[in-house]
Formats: sequence, structure tokens, C-alpha cells
Amino acid sequence: MSEVTPLPIAVFLSGGGRTLENLLVHRDQHGLPIDVRLVISSRGDVRGVEIAKDAGIETLVVRKRDFDEAGYCDAMFEPVRQCGAKYVIMAGFLKHVMIPDDFENRVINIHPSLLPAFGGQGMYGHNVHEAAIKRGVTISGCTVHFVDNHYDNGPIILQRACDVLPSDTPDQLAARVFEQECDALPAAIRTLIPAGV
Repeated sequence: MSEVTPLPIAVFLSGGGRTLENLLVHRDQHGLPIDVRLVISSRGDVRGVEIAKDAGIETLVVRKRDFDEAGYCDAMFEPVRQCGAKYVIMAGFLKHVMIPDDFENRVINIHPSLLPAFGGQGMYGHNVHEAAIKRGVTISGCTVHFVDNHYDNGPIILQRACDVLPSDTPDQLAARVFEQECDALPAAIRTLIPAGV
């Protein structure tokens, strides 16, 4: 059986880097065949940047406010092209960036709800779980999907569900959903690796 060639990826993030950290754990301890070639953060003062640097990954900070829409797209994706990454993983990336044609169905996001429920502009982090509890849903979860140019849209790759308990606070639900995210994103990435390579 031939060894699988690691999938070259870039990661976009905006915060603490828990999703990046989880991917590196799956790479190092569970054989997830990825080659994280680049991390781009929307902020320089976040733990995600430190995680990337500590792992020896090339890291850039690109601030949206420094560009117009087209310039921002170029500033985000040209380094991805240059490093040879085939896919971009949005790992807690909170900025909206237009997806260029050559990255259609090559940018992946994980969202902390069962889309299309509780998606859209402003629906991230605590806001999602608060809305789910307020609505009275009994099942939540996470969705891994390809990113298009609309918030929390694009074809779904996979979803993982978990219960919402009557006593849940948003933080308790968030922790349960994040457990699902930690398995769902690596599982989704594995579906992108060509068979027989």
C-alpha cells in the first residue's frame, strides 16, 4: 500500500487557533495527511498566530481594513497560490473575503450549527448557540461546507449532530458542539484526498 501524499493546505484564522491546534493534533497523532504550508490571520495579537509560529508554519497577518474588496481577495489568496496549497481551511476566520474563481470548491469552513439553521452574517461563536437555545431546538451540531461568496452558504461536505439539553447555557452547548467539530473537520478533509495517491 503506497503512502498517502499529504494534502497541501493553508489555514485562515482570526482568534485562538483551537481549530488549527486540533488539525495539528490529528496530523501528528492520528495520521491526518495534511501539509499546513501557510497560516493567514486577520489579527496579529491572537493565540492562533503563536500556535502556527510554534509549529514552524509560515504565518502572515492580513488586515481587511488595509484593502478594498478586490485587493483584500488578492492579499489573502496570492500567498496561498505561491505556497502551493490546494485547499484553504477557514478555522474560526471571521472576515468575509470573496472567493476567486480558481478556488471555487477549494475553500472549506466549519460552522457551529446544522446549516442552514443559525447561519448568516453575525452568526458566529456565542451568537449561534444563544440563538439555538432561544429558539428551543433539541439538536444542534456543526457543518463543514465549501465556501462561496455568501455567508454560511455553499455545498455541505458533512454534518455532525449533538443534543441540546434543557439546562444548557450557550457555553455548555458550545463545548458540546466543539467536540463534534474536532472530529468533523478532519473527517471532511479526508474526503478531499484523492484515492490511490
